[in-house]
Amino acid sequence: MPLDSNLPRVLVSDKLSETAVQIFRDRGIDVTFDPTIGKDKDRLLAEIPNYDGLAIRSATKVTDKVLAAATRLKVIGRAGIGVDNVDIPAASKRGVIVMNTPFGNSITTAEHAISMMMAVARQIPEANASTHAGKWEKARFMGVELFSKTLGVIGAGNIGSVVIDRALGLRMKVVAYDPFLSQERADKLGVEKVDLDTLLARADFITLHVPLTDKTRNILSAEAISKLKPGVRIVNCARGGLVDEAALAHALKEGRVAGAAFDVFAEEPATASPLFGLPNVVVTPHLGASTTEAQENVALQVAEQMSDYLLTGAVQNALNMPSITAEEAKVMGPWVKLASHLGAFVGQLTDEPIKAINILYDGAVAEMNVAALNAAALAGAMQAVNPDVNMVSAPVMAKDRGIKVATTTQGKSGVFDGYIKITVATASRERSIAGTVFSDGKPRFIQIKGINIDAEVGAHMLYTTNEDEPGIIGALGQTMGENGVNIANFTLGRSDRGKDAIALLYLDEQPPEAVLDKLRATGLFRQIRPLQFDVG
Repeated sequence: MPLDSNLPRVLVSDKLSETAVQIFRDRGIDVTFDPTIGKDKDRLLAEIPNYDGLAIRSATKVTDKVLAAATRLKVIGRAGIGVDNVDIPAASKRGVIVMNTPFGNSITTAEHAISMMMAVARQIPEANASTHAGKWEKARFMGVELFSKTLGVIGAGNIGSVVIDRALGLRMKVVAYDPFLSQERADKLGVEKVDLDTLLARADFITLHVPLTDKTRNILSAEAISKLKPGVRIVNCARGGLVDEAALAHALKEGRVAGAAFDVFAEEPATASPLFGLPNVVVTPHLGASTTEAQENVALQVAEQMSDYLLTGAVQNALNMPSITAEEAKVMGPWVKLASHLGAFVGQLTDEPIKAINILYDGAVAEMNVAALNAAALAGAMQAVNPDVNMVSAPVMAKDRGIKVATTTQGKSGVFDGYIKITVATASRERSIAGTVFSDGKPRFIQIKGINIDAEVGAHMLYTTNEDEPGIIGALGQTMGENGVNIANFTLGRSDRGKDAIALLYLDEQPPEAVLDKLRATGLFRQIRPLQFDVG
């Protein structure tokens, strides 16, 4: 079926339920559902330039090469948690949002972890195989109870918190290590918050529920394993690479670790592992999210999230930019636009490399999602260098360029309910501009160089600076009029009589360079700079 060029387009390149695909259609998205494309690199490269969104599971590999071909791609949605098959840094540099669905399979994965813990505690797989073989080795399979044992949970996020709840229901004692776990949250979960070494020393069972990052890779290293309580049993249903499998295998053979249950491995598909073939080691082929309910839930969730973004700008569960809920998007839309305009203003006026950007949020706007507003401001500032930069790629570009970004929030300090002020520093100077959003939802510039003004934002504007003296208004009006450039609005401001003055003209079209040369020839202006803003 031909694609409708007027609708956002989404390619579903992996297996998703028909119900999830129908969500795209019902929301007004032009969707192509072909799960064979994800396994065919050449077809994916040929098709991806036609789409705004790409919905995947684990089969599709979104490499830098694929992203380079995806010239109109805006969002990648992963039905599931793991995004090892997506080059997130490359996506960020190209301004593509990467979303996952962390909640759809939380219960399923947590239940699998509990099941694996019970299986290794009672040696169920080995006992099952022995009994099937016609043996009756009752004395061989002596297990341990979970009741009253101490469970150490590494990572108390979405899945970890469900595991904690289930473990407490089994009357286990639970200790948790998570650098992001507040004491208030720990109290609410009913767990004792401890450091990693304390957890290793006290836990009878350990279960991991953290993503694989540079900080968590081999969090159970050979050194950490040497600190474990003798007789501990380890469960990993999170990500391969969190545990040093060779070191764990050595500890199992020595008897310091009584058992292990692994659903994930450093190399997958796992056809070999140091853990394979060892007694009381339970292994499954990455089944954590493999239930009918979970597969359906994550598929429906990714369809809703991608549709929300493409149709309303709402960003949920993004891995490379701040999330913006649908409710926030409605309220914040004008403020996001203002932040972008303020960034664009200083970016277009700054000819030297930017060293630092300081963003002040005052009043009502200080209570909003300032991380998203920061991204918008950076995007506006960076677009003077790269017109294709957006809220996803701008923070990456700023970091690559060594730009220091600082944020300040404060309560209402003036006549405006809220305002944003951006100050950009280069090696030789600072430049600042402030703006607000009026009740009509329109962004306004309210201060430039410390001079108060009240200026609408137009697609084509002209900014001038001069010493306050007679003749400026006349020179601007006459020059524009004589050359057929219509002034839609005109704003003036000055620091004091005879001191620094500015003018901001809202024009119907961009003034030709010849007109700007005539203004320069008057000798009245210190600076004359045409500006452009995306007011769509």
